[in-house]
Amino acid sequence: MNQQQQQQQQQNKIKNPELQVPKNTQMSERDFINDQLATEKYMTSSYSIALNEASHAALYQDLAGICQQTQDCQRDLYNVMFRKGFYALEAAEAQKMQQSYQQFQGYTNQLPYGNGSGNPSMN
Repeated sequence: MNQQQQQQQQQNKIKNPELQVPKNTQMSERDFINDQLATEKYMTSSYSIALNEASHAALYQDLAGICQQTQDCQRDLYNVMFRKGFYALEAAEAQKMQQSYQQFQGYTNQLPYGNGSGNPSMN
């Protein structure tokens, strides 16, 4: 990657100033939050599997509520990490977004119900 491309990539970054954490063998605030975020991601995935396999309606409802709380916690942790500058996003160029949209729009005809609108009995 040449210098001009690197500068362009840096200009497309959306991030907050990174909170400075000590570089030592002790776990930092970043390490703790990252560990907690990884745990929440794992739990969300596990709850999703449990929801797919739950056969009892009341159990399903309880798991669905817990799963939603876990996803909310995961999102909150991500937002904390972004605010502290531990995550950076890259602004997408309008042309790339349009290309991606067109690419995936073409996939709708491969969905089971044709136009991607879901179950035909609900339309």
